[in-house]
Amino acid sequence: MSPDHRLSTTMMKKLLFITFLFIPTICFSEMVPEEIIKKVDEVRSPQIDYTTTVQVKNFSASGEGQNSTFEVLVKGSEKTVIKTILPEVERGRVLLMRDRNLWAFFPNVSKPLRLSMQERLTGQVSNGDIARVNLSGDYTPKLLRKEKIGDNEYFVVELIAKTPDVTYGKAILWAQVDNFWPLKAEFYAFSGRLIKICSYDEYKMLPDIMRPTRLVLEDPIVKGKKSIITYDSITIEELPEKYFLKDYMKKLVE
Repeated sequence: MSPDHRLSTTMMKKLLFITFLFIPTICFSEMVPEEIIKKVDEVRSPQIDYTTTVQVKNFSASGEGQNSTFEVLVKGSEKTVIKTILPEVERGRVLLMRDRNLWAFFPNVSKPLRLSMQERLTGQVSNGDIARVNLSGDYTPKLLRKEKIGDNEYFVVELIAKTPDVTYGKAILWAQVDNFWPLKAEFYAFSGRLIKICSYDEYKMLPDIMRPTRLVLEDPIVKGKKSIITYDSITIEELPEKYFLKDYMKKLVE
């Protein structure tokens, strides 16, 4: 065997060894954080027109508080209407989200009022928790690690707000590696303070894939203070564009 041939064989072995070492890294890096969060968004909410009923049960440290029911109309990921059904005293209140703009219509006010996604809707639930389900559009993701919990492996993704008009300044999300089901999340204010811990559970077929039908939002400091959001059903139907116009808000409760 010539020296040149032996040298070529040795170099080939080294290249194969280096390639073998990097195979796990390459496979892991194929799933970029932006793709992970888009998949999570698809699990959390259909990217189509639909109507759903949302129940919210609020709990304080001393027990159950006021409960709320909302009818939610969704058109894609940028348009949402939230109609308050219960409590009766708040019936007729309508929230409209277009892009990152949010307005509220109250029966006793002549014109819609501008609101923030961060303002409280009820209990531990912010306006943006129901009005906007678009993590991939609102946050810049960074894959921190993969973590084993029980029998499953999870992506742990940090989400940093792209603009100051979204619901949270930062979030840490755990999503199952094999199906992108969210397990839990930590939500932080723009000041950096941890303000909510969320768990996603009771996965059911809604309407075409498995989705979490229950979200539990807990206060990280006050034990027992929490809100439970339950999605009863999803009806896929084409919704008129006029439903999502500010001038039409009053007619939605007539």
